[in-house]
Amino acid sequence: RPNIPGARRRRHPEAGRGRGHVRRQHGGDGTVCPPAAAAVRVLRGHQHSVTCLVVSPDDKFIFSAAKDGSVIKWEVESGKRLCVVPGGKKGTEGQPMGHTAHVLCIAISSDGKYLATGDRNKLILIWEAATCKRLYTFTGHRDAVSGLSFRKGTYQLYSASHDRSVKVWNVEENAYVETLFGHQDVITGMDSLSRECCVTSGGRDGTVRFWKIPEESQLIFYGHQGSIDCIQLINEEHMVSGADDGSVALWGLAKKKPLALVRQSHGTQGSAQDLQQPYWVSAVAALLNSDLVATGSHSGCVKLWKCGEGFQKLEPLCDIPLIGFVNSLKFSSAGDFLVAGIGQEHRLGRWWRVKEAKNSICIIPLKCRAGAPGPMAADCA
Repeated sequence: RPNIPGARRRRHPEAGRGRGHVRRQHGGDGTVCPPAAAAVRVLRGHQHSVTCLVVSPDDKFIFSAAKDGSVIKWEVESGKRLCVVPGGKKGTEGQPMGHTAHVLCIAISSDGKYLATGDRNKLILIWEAATCKRLYTFTGHRDAVSGLSFRKGTYQLYSASHDRSVKVWNVEENAYVETLFGHQDVITGMDSLSRECCVTSGGRDGTVRFWKIPEESQLIFYGHQGSIDCIQLINEEHMVSGADDGSVALWGLAKKKPLALVRQSHGTQGSAQDLQQPYWVSAVAALLNSDLVATGSHSGCVKLWKCGEGFQKLEPLCDIPLIGFVNSLKFSSAGDFLVAGIGQEHRLGRWWRVKEAKNSICIIPLKCRAGAPGPMAADCA
C-alpha cells in the first residue's frame, strides 16, 4: 500500500534513487530510431484540440483530454477507445459526468489506481482509472487548474493553477492538505517524482520553481526570456522546460541558471527577416532517469534530444514530422514509444489555428525490437 500524506515527513524509500544520475542511456547508444511516417499511429476521438495526456504505469493504456471537456481511455496495443467521458454543457457541473470546460491537465497515480483531471472551471476531478468512474471533485483553486502530478508511490496529489498557487491533496482520503504560494504569474505546468517535492513553470514571471513541501520552501530558477509554458523532471535532480521564446532549458537543482539552453529550438516562423518569430515550445517530455528528451511546438515536428554529459548540453537527435500544435508529450515507461497530443490550437489559448491538423493522439514507436514486428516496432531501415 502506498504511503499517504499522514506520514508526510517520513523519507520515501525511493527518494535517493536515480538522484542526478543517468541510469538509462537512450540518446547515444543507438536504441532510439526515428520511425517511418507509416509507423506513427493516429488515434481520433476528441472533437477539439487535445490538451493533455498520460500513459498508464504498465504502458497498456493512454488517458487523454481535450478542449471539448472529453476524457478518453485508449488501449495502446489495439488503439481502441475503451472509455469515453464526453464533455458536458456549461451549468451541468453538478451532474456525475465529466468536465464542462477545457481540460488542461491530467495525472495518474504510480500504481494506476487513480486518475486526476483539471479544468478551466477551477475543478479537479478524481476518477477510478480502471473503470473511468468519477469518484471525487476537489474545489479550492480560484482560477483554471493547469498542472497535476501524483507523488510516486503515494496518493498525494499536487495541483497548480492560474491563481498562482500550488495545492496538496490526499486522494485516498478525499482530503485537502495545504496551499503554497510564490509565483508572480499563472502557473502553466508541473511535475513530481518520489520526493515530497514538485516543480512548476511560472509563465510570464520567468521562473521555474522547485517546491520543498514539508519545509514549505522553494528554490527559484531563472533563464528563459519568454513565458515558461511546460516543464518535466528528468530525474530527482534535473529537469527540462520550454518557453514561448522558442527556448528549451536543462536545469540542475544546484544552479539557479540553466545548465544548457537551446534558443529557437524549433526554428522561426514568418517571411520577412525582421518579422520572424520563434516557434513556441508547447510541450516537453523526458524519459525518466535517462538522457532522452522530446519537445513539441507547431513547427511541423516533434524533436528528440540527447542530454550531454552532466546535462551541460542538449544535442539534437532527430525530427519526427507531426502537423499541428503538440500540446502534450509523454514517453512510455519502457521508452519504446512516445505519445503526442495534437490540436489545431495551443492548449492555453487560440492565438493561431492550424487548419490542416487533426485533433488526435499520435503513438510514435522509438525502438527496434528483436523478433517478430509488433505494434510498437519501428522501421529503422
